[in-house]
Amino acid sequence: MPANRVQVVAAPAAKTKPKAGEGESDFKVVTVNRQARHDYSILEVVEAGMALTGSEIKSIRAGKVQLRDAYARRSRDEMWLYGLHIALYPDATYNNHEPERPRKLLLHKSQIIDLADALEAKGLTLIPLRIYLKHHRAKVELGLARGRTKYDKRAAIAKRESDADLRAAMSAKRR
Repeated sequence: MPANRVQVVAAPAAKTKPKAGEGESDFKVVTVNRQARHDYSILEVVEAGMALTGSEIKSIRAGKVQLRDAYARRSRDEMWLYGLHIALYPDATYNNHEPERPRKLLLHKSQIIDLADALEAKGLTLIPLRIYLKHHRAKVELGLARGRTKYDKRAAIAKRESDADLRAAMSAKRR
């Protein structure tokens, strides 16, 4: 297969969390963007597949992914993921992939239109929250997010700490 051909690895899906009937062995989290939940307020979560080459999926399965600076954007009638770094696969031949190339997201057309309208109208951004393998296919969980101010970040940290103190007091009271 030539180096510039892309193999479709995942099909589009509707929502994120695995259903109760699905086994945990079919769901493996590869990487999580923890900084995103700190910097952004997540309003909506969507699951998407990715169009990947063979060496990219092998690097993802090895956990060689970094999505800290990644974001998704609409280009024409398609949604693309920019800034996702998938490390080179060491055992690949000259057909190895470019680590930070834009990757096509596999979504339904109605989802693309809804997300693009929200991005344009409300001044939001679409960021990847985590990458995981579901039924041996790479999926990305995208969050429609609004940036937090420094004050909002401090308030979120204070709330999280007060909730932790409350839980600790409740568990101590039960003993």
